[in-house]
Amino acid sequence: MLLVSIFTQKYGSLSKEEAEENAKRVEDVVFATANEHYEKEPDGVLASDKVSAPRDTVFDISKGARSFIEVKEAEEILKPLKEPGNCYTKISFSNRSFGPEGARVAEPILASIKDQLKEVDLSDFIAGRPEAEAFEVMNIFSPLPWKSCLEELYLMNDGISEEAAEAVCELIPSTEKLRVLQFHNNMTGAKGALAIFRLVVGCEGGIALSKALETCTHLKKHDLRDNMFGKEAGVALSKALSKYAGLTEVYLSYLNLEDEGAMSIASALKESAPSPEVLDMAGNDITAEAAPIVAACIAEKQHLTKLNLAENELKDEGTIQISKVLEESHLQLKEVDMSNNSLGRSGARVLAKVPVQKPEFKYLNINGNFISDEGIDEVNELFEKFPDRLGSVDENDPEGGGDEEESGEGEDDEHELERKLQNLEANKDE
Repeated sequence: MLLVSIFTQKYGSLSKEEAEENAKRVEDVVFATANEHYEKEPDGVLASDKVSAPRDTVFDISKGARSFIEVKEAEEILKPLKEPGNCYTKISFSNRSFGPEGARVAEPILASIKDQLKEVDLSDFIAGRPEAEAFEVMNIFSPLPWKSCLEELYLMNDGISEEAAEAVCELIPSTEKLRVLQFHNNMTGAKGALAIFRLVVGCEGGIALSKALETCTHLKKHDLRDNMFGKEAGVALSKALSKYAGLTEVYLSYLNLEDEGAMSIASALKESAPSPEVLDMAGNDITAEAAPIVAACIAEKQHLTKLNLAENELKDEGTIQISKVLEESHLQLKEVDMSNNSLGRSGARVLAKVPVQKPEFKYLNINGNFISDEGIDEVNELFEKFPDRLGSVDENDPEGGGDEEESGEGEDDEHELERKLQNLEANKDE
């Protein structure tokens, strides 16, 4: 029934279709007006009067060519970090070298956002500076009161000496949530190493290494390459490594561990860290004496994809023991580097059998050894169906092994080593 009012009498009535069309037009106008109002005043404050928070969480100035950062450039490039309400949780100063003046510009800016940072990359940030300037920059950055929310810290290739390590250890008073610490390519000796480990836990004085790293149970990647710690530090480090259950990558190359340090670390890793994918112990003067313990450790790591034992002194005896362990299982293995280990023909022959049954295998490096021409031919024959898996042997020296190579020509040495390996397995079962 149509209702009649004074308005319909005066202005007339609309049909149902006309009314729906007009209602739709009104609705569109209302929504457009509301949207415009919200854009200007989202929460009752005019947008022009409200500071908008950027959505970027990564502040990275590392791109491009390496350059020195002085005062004016530091003031310009660090402006985004000064904006109120910024959301940066990661900063990277890598590849940009700070002088003392530039560091003084950065110091108060970094202090203002210290509570929100989770990842700090200061690798290569004093590259090319004179030692006095570099040390001054370290001292400028050291008092910054970083919070315990820091999860990743990168200090690679900074030329950090023992004295500089003492300054660096004051960077972070507490790092309970630290998951990644990369410190390779520095010049830190044993004293500096202890200072860095004090950094990890934020304790003052010399804390025993095993105790120090007990608090960093969340570490998944351990990278201490190119720091001449020595065998004593290796033994101490092994006590810390025994606390890590979740390690997936272990980089301990060029630490001057020698057999004593390497055996301690291998023993610790054998009982902990069940699933590492990378094990790198290159350049540590490891000999065949340590091979049984290293091999026993590797035998437990079935998730290994990369094994690097280059630039040691494993020779045929040590290499065969490790090769036999790898040959039996380790189906995920992709890369093995046994270059520069004084290998002869017998060691190379046994090692070359490892990739045959590995569907994921990509690369074997046996360059820089003392393999005879006959041995090289045998290796090439084993790789005949997949030559791309074998690295170059251009630096192999068939004359370098002397009389030792002659003793490896036959099968007797290989069988003797197999007997030693069986004894090793028997002792392990006991």
